[in-house]
This record gives sequence, structure tokens and C-alpha cells, in this order.
Amino acid sequence: MRRISASIEIDADPAQVWAVLSDFSAFKEWNPFLVEAGGTASPGARLSLRFRLPSGREMTFRPTVLVSEPGQLLRWRGRFGVPGIFDGEHSFELTAVAGGTRVVQSERFSGALVPFTGSVISDSERGFAALNEALKQRVESRSRSVRTG
Repeated sequence: MRRISASIEIDADPAQVWAVLSDFSAFKEWNPFLVEAGGTASPGARLSLRFRLPSGREMTFRPTVLVSEPGQLLRWRGRFGVPGIFDGEHSFELTAVAGGTRVVQSERFSGALVPFTGSVISDSERGFAALNEALKQRVESRSRSVRTG
């Protein structure tokens, strides 16, 4: 098993962060890592996600939403092939902090192929950081326009 994560603080409340994070159809407008997404943030729902690694390689998978607690936690599980070959459990944890929200994005990889996928996993970790930064920019720009508009 291997775990990766990236965190960021966003100058907006958890509800504002959740609104952007759970709007999968808009990912193509701002998300450099999960470049296309479809489905709903509802437990049991199947998502369609296309991700682009910083190396440029793209992959599509159809994870199942495990947990969806608005403003707090979104978790899904994806698999490549049959269970136990290469599984990933991805989560976004949102925590209110003074002046905003801390977002921790992480993934726990398990399965027989994990020892042989080092470059994909390390590329994914860089992708997480890029996604977090883009999420911060998207949420904060919307938050500023609401305050000034």
C-alpha cells in the first residue's frame, strides 16, 4: 500500500469550496488534473473521471463514491482491472480553519501492481498539488466577485 497527499488553505468557507469541488461538470473549465468529470457526489454513484498527469499521459476511470458529506468529505474508490490489482481510494477532506478552509487531498493505493507504478503515483502527487492550487484560485476568485459584486 502507498499513500500520497497534498494540502492547501483556501480563503473561503467550506461550503464555497464544496460548491466548486462537487460541480464535476465544470472541472474542464479550471481543473488541470481531473480534466473531465461526470456524475454526482452521492454515495453509491459512479463517476466518470479523466485525469491528466503532469507528464501529459491521460487515463479515464469510473470510481464509485463512498462518502459525500457536503462541506466536509468526498471519497471515492477507483480500480484498474479487477479488485486487488490496482485500487485507489481518493479523498478530499475540508476543515474549517481561521479565515477559511484547509483542503487535504489524498489517495491510498493498494493492490499487486502498486510496487510497479511508481512514476504514475509520483506524477499523481504533483497533479494533486496542481489541482489544489487551481481549486484555491477558482474558489477565491468567486468569493472575491461575490464580495465586490
